[in-house]
Amino acid sequence: MDSKSLRIDEWPQTQNARMLLGFSGWMDGGEVSTGTIDYLVDALGAVPFGEILPEEFYIYNFPGSMELASLFRPHARIKDGLVQVLQEPSNNLYYAADHNLVLFRGKEPNVHWRDFSNSLLTVAAETNVQEIYYIGSVGGLVPHTREPVYWTSMTDDGFKEPMLGAGFNPTNYEGPSSFATYLITRAAEQSLRMASCVTGIPSYVDGRNVKCIESMVKKIRYILGMTLDLSDLEAESTVFLEKLDKAVRNDSKFAEKVRQLEAFYDQELESAPDEDVRDWFERQDLEID
Repeated sequence: MDSKSLRIDEWPQTQNARMLLGFSGWMDGGEVSTGTIDYLVDALGAVPFGEILPEEFYIYNFPGSMELASLFRPHARIKDGLVQVLQEPSNNLYYAADHNLVLFRGKEPNVHWRDFSNSLLTVAAETNVQEIYYIGSVGGLVPHTREPVYWTSMTDDGFKEPMLGAGFNPTNYEGPSSFATYLITRAAEQSLRMASCVTGIPSYVDGRNVKCIESMVKKIRYILGMTLDLSDLEAESTVFLEKLDKAVRNDSKFAEKVRQLEAFYDQELESAPDEDVRDWFERQDLEID
């Protein structure tokens, strides 16, 4: 399998490697998907070795108003008449030699999913990857005072025991698909093992959720059997939670809704069917999207 969209500086020399994937866009709530990869690239001293070129995978224009079209166009920065930056989507590949780990940080493709997956599967083949793990996150009914919840989808039953042992529940879902789900079906066609690592996080917390990134990094550390000091991330997470707790204390109505979420999480969340969860949430006048 080959891909014309791959630009490789030099293939790392690997055997029995594993691969982590993070995508912005769909299923990057709290920036947990991209934030986990960013942290690991830095913490593991991962070295860039190539990229998937963006041109054929993203929509840069869309018919309609300027407000709608602006959602698709590359970001530019112009100062004093000089174009300083034109920021296209980036899809970067890294290798952490000490952990024999390939990392990918990119943007979920708009179009040509098969070609994009061919690029990733070519990287997997050339670097002798045996297992792929996708990291994702979605907003849900989790209070920030509790641990996130976790689900997984996978290529084969052989992955179930280790993923369940790591605290991931098997996914039961029907609806719009992520690119990661598509990639799992492509990986299975290549007899390559792949699992998704998806977390449900507080939907009411805007922006980068450091606590949930910390939680996901710990899950990945456990799954991969890595030795990794996370004291810096834990300290950042503590400060993040202190600020969030203060914001909640200063809003009595919001504090009450967080207490309702805590009660629901403690009593029902992990066992409740999805529709029951949604109904309960709506009855409490809480927004889930």
